[in-house]
Amino acid sequence: TFAVLIILTFGFAFNTVQSNTIASAFEECYAFPRQWMGILLTALTLVIVFGGIRSISRFSEIVVPVMAVAYIVLAIVIIVINIGRIPEILCLIVENAFGFHQAAGATVGMALSLGIKRGLFSNEAGEGSTPNAAATAAVSHPVKQGLIQTLGVYTDTLIICSATAFIILCSGLFIDGHDGIVLTQKAIDSQLGGGHRYGSVFVSIAILFFAFTSIIANYYYGETNLRFIRDNALLIRAYRLAVGTMVYLGAVMSLDLVWGFADITMALMTLCNLAAIALLGRQAITLLHDYRRQLRQGHDPVYRSSTIPEIADRTECWP
Repeated sequence: TFAVLIILTFGFAFNTVQSNTIASAFEECYAFPRQWMGILLTALTLVIVFGGIRSISRFSEIVVPVMAVAYIVLAIVIIVINIGRIPEILCLIVENAFGFHQAAGATVGMALSLGIKRGLFSNEAGEGSTPNAAATAAVSHPVKQGLIQTLGVYTDTLIICSATAFIILCSGLFIDGHDGIVLTQKAIDSQLGGGHRYGSVFVSIAILFFAFTSIIANYYYGETNLRFIRDNALLIRAYRLAVGTMVYLGAVMSLDLVWGFADITMALMTLCNLAAIALLGRQAITLLHDYRRQLRQGHDPVYRSSTIPEIADRTECWP
């Protein structure tokens, strides 16, 4: 069941969100037609998934971190420019975080629901998808990779997402009815543009790298789980074509529609994963105790199946 949900969520739903984001960014910045962007993204996706996934992986390893650092630097510059408004902005964040204004407008539930959904999409914490990537890592103890995964949540949510929030709040454009990637583009333009659209250009290029590499990663998640269900060449080819179709549809569909699709599949996947966490929580705590014990003894933690006999039959992939 969970494998099917990952195929639907990542291969189809999340990829519609990513292609929609790219199409919106280029439409806003260059008036590039969404249909043509959909065709271009679909063609690139199919070329890569049918034979070039390693090249895009090597490319993204270099470009994506550089673009992420550049984006953080851009956010810092905007914050410094607006340093006098930071107390006001922090006050606004606290008031909305604790629901003072929302309580008055009876919208606390709506704000909380939206925050949970976007937080899940942002860092996937508790969703159950990142173990697909974490399982490919070579570490001496599973807790090491678990700690790396928590660092990813911290970096994504507290740094990247906070940077975007401060950019938008400094601009004041969040009350003008814009949404999605267009809001971020307009916010950066209002702070650094000086009548030009440098912000929109930078964001559109950055989002092309971020979102397109995410499309390929999402496809990989889906294919891995499809092969787990049934490793059939014809089925894999059909899946690849279906992914290409969803990439195109995402580019031309409305923002609300793609997010609605993603929210539904993501919620189903999270509910399924929470049940698994409840069942596996005791084993995870046992492993954490073993990791800490070895650290206290001054050792580099190494897990062996014989170390904890009660879960040895469930860790057959470890020596």
